[in-house]
Formats: sequence, structure tokens, C-alpha cells
Amino acid sequence: MIETIKQLYSVFEQYPSIQTDTRKLKKGDLFFALKGENFNGNLFAIEAIEKGAAYAIVDEVPIPHEQLIIVTNVLETLQELAKYHRQQFTHLPNGNGIPFIAITGSNGKTTTKELVSKVLSAQYITYTTQGNLNNHIGIPLTLLSIQKDAAFAVIEMGANHQKEIESYCTYTLPTHGIITNCGKAHLEGFGGEEGVKKGKGELFDFLKQTDGTAFIFNDEDYLQVMSKGIKRIFSYGTRHADICGEIVQSEPFLQIKLTKGLNSISTIATQLVGNYNLPNILCAIAVGKYFNVPEEKIKLAIESYIPSNSRSQLIIKGDNHFILDAYNANPSSMKLAIENFAAIKAPKKILLLGAMMELGKDSVKEHQQLIALIQQYQWENVILVGGDYKNILHNYLFFNTVTDAAKWFHQQHFTTTYFLIKGSRSMQMEKILEE
Repeated sequence: MIETIKQLYSVFEQYPSIQTDTRKLKKGDLFFALKGENFNGNLFAIEAIEKGAAYAIVDEVPIPHEQLIIVTNVLETLQELAKYHRQQFTHLPNGNGIPFIAITGSNGKTTTKELVSKVLSAQYITYTTQGNLNNHIGIPLTLLSIQKDAAFAVIEMGANHQKEIESYCTYTLPTHGIITNCGKAHLEGFGGEEGVKKGKGELFDFLKQTDGTAFIFNDEDYLQVMSKGIKRIFSYGTRHADICGEIVQSEPFLQIKLTKGLNSISTIATQLVGNYNLPNILCAIAVGKYFNVPEEKIKLAIESYIPSNSRSQLIIKGDNHFILDAYNANPSSMKLAIENFAAIKAPKKILLLGAMMELGKDSVKEHQQLIALIQQYQWENVILVGGDYKNILHNYLFFNTVTDAAKWFHQQHFTTTYFLIKGSRSMQMEKILEE
């Protein structure tokens, strides 16, 4: 009988691979039978064992079995196990712990995470969040995937309500933190923009309490205010920061010039689309410089990063160019993406925009403001899909579903056209490009 996390950890050390989905199970995995609104992993525990799981951790017993480990709450046990594993990296044989860098923000946190981890990986063994495992299940799984050879861990934290980041910090125990920005995202859960700042600021609150270090985008005054009380701050921005840079070219990809902080590198030519990625790039440079990654390795790491998963991807099909930025959308990121797209020099430009979700009572107003922004520019065409676009008066083409929009799109015969495809994750706007 397993009675303590320490005992369960000894089992984990023998079987250090965790799975929560029997469809992805490998022989020797530990199966954690999580429960949700529409599923109960306990019902699949025996199946997991039959498929080769070493043990199944359950909080309901379907039928007695010697390979079942019974706990009070499977999710809480997963989080406690993750914290116990995290604590093994606090005091290592060399007398030091390894840096755990937590990244949150309304926009750009995944791209920043990818860039930061790529820069650190150029010099050190670095573990980081895979895909979008940035919630109450994904973060523990990320922590438990970190192996003993780690020199750095980079953990992405998503949140849609207050106290969520605070809870993640209790088992991630970050030593360093980054808040990319605080914009109009998840307004329904956070209760407005000030609620967003308070919720994201829980990361800085933890660093203040634990003598941690923050990396700050100095161009945003509110981030300077939020970070007050953190003893060690390393800043980046376009001016008045430890690492400074500016855009020298934005088409087709972003190229930046470093104006302060690096000695041997003056320019970096990225494979990222959009001026809004400048802070993300400067952040990665700042982290690399702070942790003594050689400057040439910083440059090569950033220049070799190619975005994927529908995040600021440039896709070329024939003589048409598609900026696919459909992983997520909120009023702040939509505004930046549209303004950036409007500045691109192209003969014909078309917007394909999905609705923005989780805006609560502000949803119609925010969609109206987006329509007002769109109307300030000349477009070849504008296509709006789903959500509250249908509740607003406009003269643009509207489809209820992305399936309908895709059908229309494939009936056209576009040439020499630039497209911006963006929308909330649930809209799955990338389906427009599927054959």
C-alpha cells in the first residue's frame, strides 16, 4: 500500500514515464486515472494495466487488482508528485539548484518559451514545456519529464482566472520568471484587464517572496510597476534596458539590430513573421546573455528557430502567401496581427478571422472594436467566421463555421495574394488551408 508521496516517488523512479491516456500508453508507464467533466480515467485503469502499465494510480477502484495504487485524489497526487520531483533539483551534489524559469503572459508566451529554451539548449541540457502542456495537468507532466541531467527547466504557464498562476508556483517553485505582457485575454475569467494583471502578476508575487529573479520588458511601464520588490531584475526592450534592440526589416521575416548588451553580435535575421515578435526575441537574448550562453550561439539558436503549430507561420503556396497565426486570439493579439499585416507591402491582402472566445460580457464590444480597426484599412476582402461577428453590423463576408469558410475559400482561385488567418483555438482556423 502506498501511503506517502515519498513512497510513490520510489515507484516513479523505477517507472519514470507517466501517461494519462490509454491510447498513448507504452509498456512500463505509470497510468494516472484523471477525472474530468466528461471522462473518468478510473474506468480505464484495468485496460491500462492490460496494455502494459506498470501501475495505475486511481481514486476509485473498478475491480481489485495488485497493480492499482489507490489515492484520495489522482490529480492532487500528480501535482504533489511533480512538486516532490521538482524539489530534487533544489539541492544537487554541487550545492546548487538548477534554474526553473516560468513564463506567462497574455500573448507570445509560447513563442518566448520556444526561443528561450532554444537559446539555453545551445549551451546547456534544457527541458521545457512540450506543445501546449501549460495547465494544471500539463505543468505537472512537464515537471515529471525533467531528467536528472537537466541544467535548466523552462515552464510555460497558461491561465484564465486569478489564483491559477499562484497554484502553479506552489509546485513549480520557479527561481526566475517572465511575464511577456498583460493584454485583453480571458477577460471573462479574470474579470477585466486589471484582473489580468493581478492574475499574471502572481508569478512576480512568488518571486518577491522567494528572492527570485525576473526578466522584464522595460518598454511596458506596468511591468516595471508589477516587478517592484523583486531584488534581481534583468531587462530588455527598445531603450533603457540591459539588452536593447530595434527592427531593421520586417518583410518577409523579422530582422533586428542589437543596440546594447551584446559585444560581438549586431544583427539577427529570424524566421519569424510580425513586428510583435520583437519583445519575444529580445527576451530570449536577455536570458541567454544572463546565463552566459556565447553570443554566437544565441544568434544561431534564434536564427534557426522555425515557428510551427499555427503560430506566426509563413506558408507559401504557389504565388500566395499565408500568415497562419491561428493558435489563439484575443483583442490584444488580434490588434497587433492586423496592424502588422496592414503594414506589409503586398498587391492584394485578405483577412480570414475567426471569433475571439472567453471575453464574457465584453465579447460583442470587443468584436465591434475589431471591426472598427479593420475598417481603417483597405483590403481585397475580409472574411469573418463564427461567434459574435454575427451580432454586429458590418459589410464583410460572414460564415457560421470554419467548414463553410473553407468550402468558400477552395472555390476561389486566388493568385499573388497575402492572407492573414487568425482566430481563437476553438475556431480551428487552420482548417481553411486543409485540402
